[in-house]
Amino acid sequence: MCTLEKRGNIFFLTLTGDDDEHVLNPNLIGAIRSSLSHVRQQATAGCVLVTTAAQGKFFCNGFDFNWAKEAGESSAKIKRLRYMVEVFKPLIADLISLPMPTIAAVTGHAAAAGMILAMSHDYVMMGSYRGVMYMSELDIAITYPDFFTAVIRSKARSPMVMRDIMLKGMKVRAEEGVKMGMVDSAHDSREKVVEAAMRLGEELGKRSWNGDVYAEIRKAMHQDLCGILSLTGKSIVASSRL
Repeated sequence: MCTLEKRGNIFFLTLTGDDDEHVLNPNLIGAIRSSLSHVRQQATAGCVLVTTAAQGKFFCNGFDFNWAKEAGESSAKIKRLRYMVEVFKPLIADLISLPMPTIAAVTGHAAAAGMILAMSHDYVMMGSYRGVMYMSELDIAITYPDFFTAVIRSKARSPMVMRDIMLKGMKVRAEEGVKMGMVDSAHDSREKVVEAAMRLGEELGKRSWNGDVYAEIRKAMHQDLCGILSLTGKSIVASSRL
């Protein structure tokens, strides 16, 4: 489902699975949240999180609709879909409140909830050799959960970018994502995406920032999103200069 490894000050959270799509069902969501809880417990100044996928053409292909379909009747399928939305929401809250810089190394397609997962990181590195980021809700006739919209609004550079993502279903390639301000850098192989994430992680880690202060500043940047996620802010003064 996912693995967690620490190399120096960098935590590597890797999505795994036999289907190579890394779809978000309750089991995977729970495993990611458990890993993030461990990261939070082990966090020290200078730590960084990098999230990536182990293999396949997908970084994350959104919610597990096959799991929803297994419920049988339409009402039961919808109930399962709503349940996945419900349990995914606190995972986004975990990322937004994590006391360290976070980097998504997007090594393949990131669709719907998978795109939201990537965009909930502070930095996004993406492969130009393969993959798009794409919100499929309009194409499959499902409205956006409120926190999905809030994540996109908090990361989109302009109303036109938000329109193209949400009302046009634009499939954003790496270079386009850089121009749109949603992707930090584009790279021509899986290895180079991960290497770029590692380099940035090492660079950020050297700053040895106070993690709690970092998290509170991030939350202040995304106040609308934090309101929807029920994340409250607080003032911290941890400076040794006072």
